[in-house]
Amino acid sequence: MKSENKFGFTKFAEDWNGRLAMIGFVAAMVVEYFTGKGILGQLGIM
Repeated sequence: MKSENKFGFTKFAEDWNGRLAMIGFVAAMVVEYFTGKGILGQLGIM
């Protein structure tokens, strides 16, 4: 069985990147729902 490298553009890295992106997106939507402000509004940009 081949040991896959865990850095760079590998399936392992891309799977985790996608999972974390989905978690971040859902977290941003939940925070926006409860605060009534978007991400940029919370940062004071808009």
